[in-house]
Amino acid sequence: MKTAEHIPQMQDRIPANSVMAAVGNTPLIELTRIAAEVAPVRLFAKAEWFNPGGSVKDRPALNMLLDGERRGVLTRDKTILDATSGNTGIAYAMFGAAMGYRVKLCLPSNAGSLHKRILRAYGAQIVETAAAEASDGAIRKAIELYEQSPDEYFYPDQYNNDANWQAHYNTTAVEIWEQTGGAITHFVAGLGTSGTFTGNTRRLREFNPDVQCVSVQPDTPLHALEGWKHMPTSIQPGFYDVKMADQNIEVRTEDAQAMVKRLAAEEGLLVSPSAGAAVVGALTVARELDDGVVVTIMADNASKYLDHMNI
Repeated sequence: MKTAEHIPQMQDRIPANSVMAAVGNTPLIELTRIAAEVAPVRLFAKAEWFNPGGSVKDRPALNMLLDGERRGVLTRDKTILDATSGNTGIAYAMFGAAMGYRVKLCLPSNAGSLHKRILRAYGAQIVETAAAEASDGAIRKAIELYEQSPDEYFYPDQYNNDANWQAHYNTTAVEIWEQTGGAITHFVAGLGTSGTFTGNTRRLREFNPDVQCVSVQPDTPLHALEGWKHMPTSIQPGFYDVKMADQNIEVRTEDAQAMVKRLAAEEGLLVSPSAGAAVVGALTVARELDDGVVVTIMADNASKYLDHMNI
């Protein structure tokens, strides 16, 4: 496993006062009312919608683009191409516009209409794939397009690019450690590309090998947690390691949706279904403890999902 001194640091490649410089340093919010039932255990969540593109995916998307530039494979004559379920695509499109790159994205046809409108506003070209194939269909289409014209595209391949998880290793985990004063005992995160879980887990365990790291995923292949994968039935990311988690929790879509309503009513936080699912997972962990500090990631808020959320 690569340790800190062997992982590229990209922050010094970001122009000051640019939209790229606004990524990271998101708030860590304590969920005091939600966690009242598990006191004295404390429950915290990173509010990742404070990133300029509105989600946690700004971190890996920017790191993958900077890494592509550093390695000389992302050049002005290339179009950025990747598969996405929404948020990584928005980050690519936003940074592509700011950095002067064309962007083409493959995403399922049933992706949220607001996601698609945002992508088009940034000037991204959208290639829609079969809804029934979910993100796996988008992945297969992106591979097909790249293989047809490899000289035309920079294909970061977020599901197999180490710069994805390294973004969280270099930034998110460091922020969590500092914001909790090193008091974190449990880290909980959902699985999509698995970059958030992988990067944070690797770094937090370097800070303190006793930190317990718990992955969360949908309980069935048929779910409504956008951006998340049911790993046993999906194309698994290249850097995903099922053995990395101390525990894996499966969450029902209905429980995630119920938590969205609770977070709005009790904490004043209107979040996405996947963020609700992450909190369900974190609360499940907290219920098993007598004491501790549990931290999870709320990937984004509800703003891009309101057209089809039942709230």
